[in-house]
Amino acid sequence: MDGQTAARDRMARSYDDLMGCSGEPVGGRIESDGVGAAWLDWGGFGDALVLLHPNGFCAGVYDPLARRLASGHRVIGIDLRGHGDSDDVVDPMLLGNDVMASDALAVLEYLGIDRFAVVGASFGGAVGGEMAAVAPDRVTALVLCEAVAIDARVREDQLFGFVDGPDGPVHPLAAGARRRRDVWDDRAAVRASYGSRPPLDELHPDTLAGYVRWGFRDRPDGRVELSCRPETEAQIFGSTERHGPAESFEALRRVAADGRVPAAVLVGSTTDLDREWFRGQAEVLGVDIEVVDGGHFFLFEDVDRGVRLIEEHLRNLGNQLPDGPGQAGATVEGETD
Repeated sequence: MDGQTAARDRMARSYDDLMGCSGEPVGGRIESDGVGAAWLDWGGFGDALVLLHPNGFCAGVYDPLARRLASGHRVIGIDLRGHGDSDDVVDPMLLGNDVMASDALAVLEYLGIDRFAVVGASFGGAVGGEMAAVAPDRVTALVLCEAVAIDARVREDQLFGFVDGPDGPVHPLAAGARRRRDVWDDRAAVRASYGSRPPLDELHPDTLAGYVRWGFRDRPDGRVELSCRPETEAQIFGSTERHGPAESFEALRRVAADGRVPAAVLVGSTTDLDREWFRGQAEVLGVDIEVVDGGHFFLFEDVDRGVRLIEEHLRNLGNQLPDGPGQAGATVEGETD
């Protein structure tokens, strides 16, 4: 038995154990194009569901949602390249949304999952769009929660506008990422700090706990550090060299042209991002934009609502009814907005 077959057998046994437990996920890693790609597997019963996290986070931020979604789905969360337990990567040319999608597809192939729905938040939504564009025969539904996929013709202002810096144009969020505190005494200190200031103070305590548990790694000196290097987060926000938001918007055009992947576009009612980005996505995909109470991270602010949103959208999209009524906690823009 070769090493990869043995590893697959161990994963299968772990998955069998997981199916009968309380929902604690099983982690795994493979190599994709020379880079370690990791995931969390919550097991579950039903069609496969892939969860993709925002920039700087990790699959674990979905933990409280995934545990409940596993009652009706086989739930997999991907640690996108440079995040969570995946390999550290800081080279912007290795941080494209397209290679992130390739990593995720490689993980699912390794796990023997042929068809699956995708839910992506923020940066994760852009990666989900790339997955649907290259594998429309495998993606059964695409739920975009403030996906950072931007029509190049739309002027990038607000938080995503570049400003003058001492060494040339600087992305404000990239500058903020580079200032992030990397090393902490312990996870309790992280939770206390993050939970007391925006934007993470808006997260449900359980989603914050999931992020801190899996989004930090233990150091030999007993302290903890960010699993996503601040420079990785900064490059994803600020690099103009990588395959990024504009290219992922074009991927959504390909999804729409293919016509096989039903999609939904959701936006927070108090988002600080430009709604024109999301209106553009909805227009390209031929769906109504749906407004959900909350900010950019609305999916992680209320666990009950987040689970309902995902379940109802997957049910509606599975029935080829992306414009159907009754989305939990959402309104169709134009009716009440």
